[in-house]
Amino acid sequence: MLNTGFFHTELPARPMGKYAHIIMLRITEGYALFQTDGELNRVRVAAGATQATSEAMTRITLFKRKQTTPERLNGRELLRNYGQLSISDDEKDLDSCIYNVKSCRKCADCITYGFAIGDGGSEKSKVYSETAFSLTDYGSSHEVFTLNAPFEDGTMSNHGVPSSRINSQDHVKPQTIFPSVITTRDLTAALFEYVLGNVLRTTRYGATTTRGGTVRNHIVGIVLSDGEIFSNLLFTQRLHDILLENDIFKPNEPVPVQTALDAAAYVIPQLLNADGVRDQQVLIGDDLAAYLNTLRGLDENALQAALHRASQEALTYHGRYIAKPDKKK
Repeated sequence: MLNTGFFHTELPARPMGKYAHIIMLRITEGYALFQTDGELNRVRVAAGATQATSEAMTRITLFKRKQTTPERLNGRELLRNYGQLSISDDEKDLDSCIYNVKSCRKCADCITYGFAIGDGGSEKSKVYSETAFSLTDYGSSHEVFTLNAPFEDGTMSNHGVPSSRINSQDHVKPQTIFPSVITTRDLTAALFEYVLGNVLRTTRYGATTTRGGTVRNHIVGIVLSDGEIFSNLLFTQRLHDILLENDIFKPNEPVPVQTALDAAAYVIPQLLNADGVRDQQVLIGDDLAAYLNTLRGLDENALQAALHRASQEALTYHGRYIAKPDKKK
């Protein structure tokens, strides 16, 4: 099980060097849209991490905001459902917390993921994420679809006038893999489990999330350390090298999910050894599965208690380090 004694009992005012990392493979389970300005985001980078595999390839990119925003919104939804977040839409209400509009500065979401409200102050996020890169190349990981918007009678013409509402969009194929690492710094055990729970519950990413964008987050490791570990790009490139060495890549065929998970579990200890940080715990394999099953198996009362604990720790931090002191005292 996870070593909860590693975490702070209270959120500190200054960085203390306690890093908890969630290592995962984000795998699409439907046609997803990770795009800006109407087309998929992509970049040219080295295929692998060795000299032999250094030739550039085009990879689809999943920007950090496209990862963290759905997870934050899922967490806020849960807090709101269990009475730990205001439901007020009145921006003048001091307790109201409206995403991208107004921050209450004291809920578990604001304190954990940070906020910035101009002259009203700011709080740096304690959850770090960066752009993720597709394991396979752009050519084999995307597909273009032609989309239309029919009229009431189901045709593409209205009173004999053809519709111009026909468009094409570039989608990410199902079973495309995005290796990813989320880093949290100086959290309590309850707030770390809040972040982890958001990752486990979130299944829709990217555009048109009501009609597509299903992604499954397969967590392959949790690492507690005194510093940050390897990047998403290096993780992706090392996985690519291992799978290439074992002749796993096949033209126009997805990488088998279990094969990718096994390769990730194999490469994580190697990458950690090269990072030069002191690992307090590396939770992988059966021990990780048992811990995650415990989290998934929380009943409603246990979940409500965990969210209440996380919210109280955030509120305590707000009272000590964010709230303005009462001048009357």
